[in-house]
Amino acid sequence: MKTLNRHYVDGRVVAAHGTDTYPVTSAITGEQIAEGVLGDAVDANAAVEAARRALPAWSATTLDQRRDYLGRLADSFAARREDMISALVEEFGTTTATATFIVDESPQWFLDAQRLLVEDTFVRQAGRATVHRVPAGVAALITPWNGASWSIAMKASVALAAGCTVVIKPSERGIWQAQPVLDAIAAAGLPAGVINVVFGKGDPVGGILTTHPDVAKVSITGSTATGKIVARNAVDTLKRVTLELGGKSPTVILDDADPAQAVPFAVQAGLFNNGQACVAGTRILIPRSREEEFKQALSEAVAALKVGDPREADTVIGPLLDRDQYDRVQSYIQSGIEEGAEVLAGGLGHPEGLEKGNYVRPTLFAGTNDQTVAREEIFGPVLSVITYDGEDEAVAIANDTPYGLTAYVATGDAARGQRVARRLQAGRVMVNGMVGSRDAPFGGFKQSGMGREFGSWGISAFLEEQAVFTA
Repeated sequence: MKTLNRHYVDGRVVAAHGTDTYPVTSAITGEQIAEGVLGDAVDANAAVEAARRALPAWSATTLDQRRDYLGRLADSFAARREDMISALVEEFGTTTATATFIVDESPQWFLDAQRLLVEDTFVRQAGRATVHRVPAGVAALITPWNGASWSIAMKASVALAAGCTVVIKPSERGIWQAQPVLDAIAAAGLPAGVINVVFGKGDPVGGILTTHPDVAKVSITGSTATGKIVARNAVDTLKRVTLELGGKSPTVILDDADPAQAVPFAVQAGLFNNGQACVAGTRILIPRSREEEFKQALSEAVAALKVGDPREADTVIGPLLDRDQYDRVQSYIQSGIEEGAEVLAGGLGHPEGLEKGNYVRPTLFAGTNDQTVAREEIFGPVLSVITYDGEDEAVAIANDTPYGLTAYVATGDAARGQRVARRLQAGRVMVNGMVGSRDAPFGGFKQSGMGREFGSWGISAFLEEQAVFTA
């Protein structure tokens, strides 16, 4: 069995000072495939100190120098494409097609950041003042387990472009998939201390990074509960925070929608990445005037999905990350049954023939917006169908949630879809398809987070404004 005891601090791959271990399992078989050695407070402090020492020289680099280093990172990520894909599928359980999309997008973040490195990004005139946008300082980047290469590249690219040095804490639950990412970072050859990677749990590593006086900025993608802890930790030193947190996104199917287009859209939005996505559209709102038609179409679509080995080309739903995640999803399915939601497809237990591994039956409930399965983020292939009367009630139900990350609208009239989208409390709304852009802002309303990422909004999150006046 492999032991994963590789961190990247001050320009070197090093063993952890910490001794706590974490079992790494295959989502496909459920068996342990490695043991990860986690960092401790000593490791976290060493990484912050390395980033602090590197900050003056890095923040003083020219835009051309930063472009060159970002290009090296893009090339280094691309060179480890196959390793990143296979590791993601094995540990996380997402399908090869989805893993390929995640990994192929990863180098693009560095190339996008290169394009942001123009003089106007950093110097602007405001009346008699010259406004300089300067690096915030050392940035702690805390990333999730549902696509390590993507989230690390997305955050690190703009932080580095802004002139910040960074300490990255990938989720310990994604340590296997993060190994080729660590290799890519080490091979890119950035100056020592500019980019550091330490694996560890929230206590102590996350706690150190979010309270350390030399950390000026924290960016986290994670659960709402974890985001609240980070925000509290940041208060004493008034760290700047970007929080991309949970979601319980609605897919509003309007009464003029064609089931042939609306149903595949709703199912894809709800079950992307095996439902292990913060943007998953897990509440599907349907008009009462067409209730039975849409229930039947959605039930048939979910029941027809192939669940299986994520390495097989025709698999749509793979296994969940680990046994804890499997048990979590089963408990939610049980709560839906106990609270009286109607099971339209799926249900408890493993799919037949897939008793090994963390496979779940994609489950579709019909119920109300006050049931637990419609209120809480499940992070698995569980959807709730909720019936509404009229467009106003559809909007009210869609917005009746503590979250506001993403929303989806299906309609036969694109202009109407745009109008409804403007009424939804969500940071992003997609009409009639899974469309998006790395240049458009990404982030949530309400308890889905604080601040925005992607593109120019992403780099702005790592910059401070300084107005200089000359008499």
